[in-house]
Amino acid sequence: MAQVKKEIYMAKLKVENSEITIVTVRENDYISLTDMANAKNSKSRAADIIKNWIRTRFTLEFIGTWELIHNPNFKVVKFDHFKNQAGLFSS
Repeated sequence: MAQVKKEIYMAKLKVENSEITIVTVRENDYISLTDMANAKNSKSRAADIIKNWIRTRFTLEFIGTWELIHNPNFKVVKFDHFKNQAGLFSS
């Protein structure tokens, strides 16, 4: 069995006096949404900020597009149900 070398790197990016974590796994970058939410000057908890953000129609449309491109098992009809019930306006 061939051994796969796991290449995981972590870096911090300073944005407006806040550190945002970036993790790279096999040449794919992942940015910490929690760090970004914590950096927001607000009385809201980071979890609440992320929950509100992920419910917006714009975010769901982005996720749907990403899934269509990268997930061959993506169930468009089921996704449309969630998208149509999302916040903001419906189109």
